[in-house]
Amino acid sequence: MVATRALESTARVPGRRESERATDLGARLPRLVLEARRVSSMLAHGLHGRRRAGPGESFWQFRPFVNGEAAARIDWRRSARDDRLYVREREWEAAHNIWFWIDRSASMGFASDLAQAPKVERALVLGLALADAFVDGGERTGLLGLTRATASRKIVEGMAQALVADTAGLTQDLPPRAAPARFDEVILISDFLTPLDRIAGSVQEIAGRGSRGHLVLIGDPIEETFPFAGQAVLHDLESGFSLDVGDAGAWGEAYRARIQAHRAGLAEIARGQGWTLTLHRTDRPASEAALRLAMLVAAARGTG
Repeated sequence: MVATRALESTARVPGRRESERATDLGARLPRLVLEARRVSSMLAHGLHGRRRAGPGESFWQFRPFVNGEAAARIDWRRSARDDRLYVREREWEAAHNIWFWIDRSASMGFASDLAQAPKVERALVLGLALADAFVDGGERTGLLGLTRATASRKIVEGMAQALVADTAGLTQDLPPRAAPARFDEVILISDFLTPLDRIAGSVQEIAGRGSRGHLVLIGDPIEETFPFAGQAVLHDLESGFSLDVGDAGAWGEAYRARIQAHRAGLAEIARGQGWTLTLHRTDRPASEAALRLAMLVAAARGTG
């Protein structure tokens, strides 16, 4: 069981430490850029070069089916040869833009003793690593509502600089209003600790012109397990609201049920738009989520 720690005198304003973690990214981004480059290099052997899956006519390859994509894409004849499911891919013909939104609001600054990094750091590493890998594969990437899409080899540094300059984004827990082009890909990276109706409205607006999308939920392990007992006070890092839950052990069961219901609702939002949902905990390596997202985007290219 994880021990709770007394509030420090400098942290009595709810969310102060987490807000500082989310906002002082300028000093930490050089380190995060290096980490993103490392994760991107790990992806390189799993991603093909300029010959990629897409809406062409020429057969390219069979690849394993990825959990989360449409079952209609399975090639049953090939799959019948062994005990795995396979998808027939066609050769890529034209690039489409891939847009990222990375949540940097106060709740993303949270990190428990079980986490490898605060949620905001993991989100940034994932977004920057994927952008670098996609550009290396010939794609154009950009920050949704913030930058244009580009295939620049300095995409990581460019996105990092844009994020540091975007101070307004530190108070936004949903992506900006934007309408990507049809067949563009959108990757939203957040803890999605926002009412489901607001998330649904944002996703529907982004998907309105036919763009395809992926939700990446970044969670701290404590947010799932709630391993507390005795007296506890919860703080809403966005609003500063505090809740004394009394017996945390007894309250934990209801909390975990609420979290599961929220995530089920998030999955339904993604499913309703034909998007995917990836859950990533900060006690796991960033490369795991990065590889899954790379495969999901490659899979979506075959449905264009």
